[in-house]
Amino acid sequence: MAQGSVQVTHSGPSRWRRRTGEYDCLAAALEAAADGDVLSVAPGTYRENLVVARAVTLRGADGAPGSVRIAPADGVAVTVRASAALLDLHVEGHDAAAPALLVEDGAPELIGLRVVTHSSAGIEVRGGARPTVRQCTVDNVTGTGISVLDGAGGIFEDCEVLAAGQSGITVHDGGAPRLERCRVHHARGAGLSVTGEGSTLEAVGCEVYEIKGAGVRLAARAAGRLTECRVHRVAADGVTLDGEAVLALTDCDIHDVPENGVDLRARSVLTMSRSTVRHFGRNGLSVWDPGTRAEADRCEIQDSTGDYPAVWVSDGATAVLAACRVHDVPDALFVLDRGSCAEVADSDLSRIRGTAVSVSGGATARLDDCRIREATTGAWFRDPGSGGTLTGCAVDATATGVIVTKGADPTFEQCSVSSPLEAGFYVSAEGRGTFRHCRVTGSGGFGFHVIDGCRATLSHCRTERCARGGYEFADGGAQGPVSEGCTSDEPVAVPAVERAPVPAPAAPPKPAAAEPAAAPPAAASRPAVAVLGELDKLVGLDSVKREVRALTDMIEVGRRRREAGLKAASVRRHLVFTGSPGTGKTTVARLYGEILASLGVLERGHLVEVSRVDLVGEHIGSTAIRTQEAFERARGGVLFIDEAYALAPEDSGRDFGREAIDTLVKLMEDHRDAVVVIVAGYTAEMERFLTVNPGVASRFSRTITFGDYAPEELLRIVEQQAEEHEYRIGEGASDALLGYFRAVPRGPAFGNGRTARQTFEAMVERHAGRVAQLSHPSTDDLTLLYAEDLPALP
Repeated sequence: MAQGSVQVTHSGPSRWRRRTGEYDCLAAALEAAADGDVLSVAPGTYRENLVVARAVTLRGADGAPGSVRIAPADGVAVTVRASAALLDLHVEGHDAAAPALLVEDGAPELIGLRVVTHSSAGIEVRGGARPTVRQCTVDNVTGTGISVLDGAGGIFEDCEVLAAGQSGITVHDGGAPRLERCRVHHARGAGLSVTGEGSTLEAVGCEVYEIKGAGVRLAARAAGRLTECRVHRVAADGVTLDGEAVLALTDCDIHDVPENGVDLRARSVLTMSRSTVRHFGRNGLSVWDPGTRAEADRCEIQDSTGDYPAVWVSDGATAVLAACRVHDVPDALFVLDRGSCAEVADSDLSRIRGTAVSVSGGATARLDDCRIREATTGAWFRDPGSGGTLTGCAVDATATGVIVTKGADPTFEQCSVSSPLEAGFYVSAEGRGTFRHCRVTGSGGFGFHVIDGCRATLSHCRTERCARGGYEFADGGAQGPVSEGCTSDEPVAVPAVERAPVPAPAAPPKPAAAEPAAAPPAAASRPAVAVLGELDKLVGLDSVKREVRALTDMIEVGRRRREAGLKAASVRRHLVFTGSPGTGKTTVARLYGEILASLGVLERGHLVEVSRVDLVGEHIGSTAIRTQEAFERARGGVLFIDEAYALAPEDSGRDFGREAIDTLVKLMEDHRDAVVVIVAGYTAEMERFLTVNPGVASRFSRTITFGDYAPEELLRIVEQQAEEHEYRIGEGASDALLGYFRAVPRGPAFGNGRTARQTFEAMVERHAGRVAQLSHPSTDDLTLLYAEDLPALP
């Protein structure tokens, strides 16, 4: 065949027709060809606009891919309107307003085509066309790689979009293609884009990567199904759904995404099964807006590269996770805003740098049979209306197991918290919560720590091996916590706490005419000398008592000098308390507040005790708000920050504790006379804490050290406890107690005064077991504690 010629082999049954014919252009050959004819095209460049309107086969004569180049100056290079077959052709278009290859009708086969073009689309399929496209490549730096629209369909097998100036593959206006083993990369828009009601896309075994936009985008009621697909190395979200779109992902892998792994909004619905989202910069899965719903079954979300929660549910959306794994992320699951809901079952949340589950803004979460491990906080509920249920969940190796605060009211059934560094369950700042058949073991703090008089309800809970005690109900009262049937491995059983009826308020006294009505300070009922007397009764702490008296004398003399019209030295009232747990730091802080109130330095003198969990939030800005709220609660009294060094961990990373310190320093400066701040903790750690902010050391100029109790002082504490509870130390018991306290290991678990109180409680329990065997015990039998009542050494 001559260069640039076309040979037509006729296959028609009529004998009079020539069996072959040779033409010097493609248009003439196509005009002469009939259905079933084969057009063998000699190698060369054909600058013609082809229209294939019959069911012919068009191929290169020598079978060499790309040897036949169809490259008109403008318009559509090739238009197919029949069930033809095009093989091994090279197609070029140079019209930005038209596609290079347009399929308008029929079920043609396009095999081995290479489309290199600057067109609106490399391949466009429209109308009733249903092509089968195999092993074709598209390189279109101007427009879309492949476009399927107007109700068209087709199957694309082993095809590749090498580059696209817009989206790699677009489906709209009712298009419905199927992709098998296709690759789409280096597109400036989305990799796969499906829009419009009735538009659908099915993709199996495909790969989308090196995309400037989203990997996969569905919008405006479009639908899709991706199976065994990979989406990675994109510049935006991996998968995004908007406008009531519907998508199913099965056995897919989405990774190396700088934004969200999967993002859906505006009543869209996502179903994920056996899929993985990893190495994402924002959320692995983010779900927004009322009516939007994501369901994930046996999926894995892991290895975040950013500072955002792995799963984000907000603005009334719903997420359902079943048998999923979320790990190695900053935070695992955040549910925000009223109407938002998360349901999680049989799932693992582990190696979480921040909070595993956070529920706020009136949202709800339901977790059943889930496992939370190695997180800073296991679950955190806050804000009025926030709640839900955790049933059969296990929380292990966290800093704090569960936090309930700021009016939240969740329910916990048969949940366990093991080995938290601090509290197992912590309720503060008007938090509530119902805890039934829950267990805390191996806590470094309290098992259940309920402060601020929060109305939590505990039923048949159990604590074991909690370093600071099983249950601590601080600042309780008529509206405080309720416990029923709760137990502990501590020697004395946990008493039930009932809510007393609130008495009707008495009529307030009539104020004097010249004075405005005002509530008296809470601590003003006791003069300073009475409070100092209580301080003196505390066992040991001689150096602490001297320091407090010196401060009190300075403040009192300063007040008198001012009354006399003299200058008074400025006294720094903020303090640092250093020492081991159980040495009386909280008690002395409470008494110090009362003393300052009695001297008129503080308005009320009440104590507000907080720790890191009350001050530090999960996001930039939330920590400052929490710190300000704690400061406001302490206004007129003492803000006592226990283990303050935890606000500045040595390996801070993305930690927001330093934001709490910065906020606190500013508040202390702006409201220097409103609140006294005491920070407390271990000696070495507190020395480091004072160096983290230039303003910290200048505002805490006085440090009071609380030494460990000597064995003799521990003995005296036991004697005081016995006297208070109407017991007596029997003959030989004092020497035995002294020997016991000398032998007690003084490691990290040693509790000082708490150890003494726990020892007394253990003796009472063993005494009860002994005396219960007597049929007619005497008064001595009922009151005397002997050496045999001592517990075994820990």
